[in-house]
Amino acid sequence: MKEMHIDYRTDMMPKIGQIIELYTSSGIKRPVNDPDRIGRMYANSNLIVSAWEGEVLVGIARSLTDFSFCCYLSDLAVRKSHQHSGIGKKLVALTKEKIGEEAMLLLLSAPEAMDYYPKLNFAQVENGYILHRAR
Repeated sequence: MKEMHIDYRTDMMPKIGQIIELYTSSGIKRPVNDPDRIGRMYANSNLIVSAWEGEVLVGIARSLTDFSFCCYLSDLAVRKSHQHSGIGKKLVALTKEKIGEEAMLLLLSAPEAMDYYPKLNFAQVENGYILHRAR
């Protein structure tokens, strides 16, 4: 198996088509048939960490944060072909590095990823509530 060289970026926004293709290839459930909505999701996010193998987007962490108290990690996606290689862990670590020590990192996990986040030292919380989206 050939060794991967992954570059991590925080200084650019991937193209919407690249994001949709990554979401589709990762298995994450997002509105991939609505490019305008994906565009708004990213336009209104203020911390994007991306992982690249050459020109191919292989992972992304999308967050909303105030960089001083809290950060909501709303998307963590890695291509299935690149999962189990440390990319997700590195995306989370870089997100944490960018927000600093004063800010907590909070997320909602997909049911199939519940076993993943404790491996990254996330603590499960019991004091959350949600109003579900209409669509």
